[in-house]
Amino acid sequence: MEPASLGRRFGALLIDWILCVMVGSLFGDPRHSFAPLIVLVVEYAFFIGLFAQTPGMYVTSLRCVAYPSGGRIGVLRAALRALLLCLVIPAVVMDGERRGWHDRAAGSIVVPAPRGTPGTPPS
Repeated sequence: MEPASLGRRFGALLIDWILCVMVGSLFGDPRHSFAPLIVLVVEYAFFIGLFAQTPGMYVTSLRCVAYPSGGRIGVLRAALRALLLCLVIPAVVMDGERRGWHDRAAGSIVVPAPRGTPGTPPS
């Protein structure tokens, strides 16, 4: 499996973060609360767990799939991945396959979505 580029991954995360801040602002001032982080964990658990991609990943044509099988990782593993992503350091420390500690703990890898079918979940 060929891992996704860091630029596309960052773009997807940026889109998702903007959405989470917008939704989190409904629950309080996003500068002084954990609401955006909670929304991010819920978003990642739901969308990656069920569809293998978040809205940001859809826009950037990426998928987060099980390593090495390529299937869905499920809601619990997606939630674990999101919690570790919120800690930042696990996401920054990567191996040769561009899998951060959050990906390794969840048994996942971020890969490009098949051409012509963004949003199509893996089989």
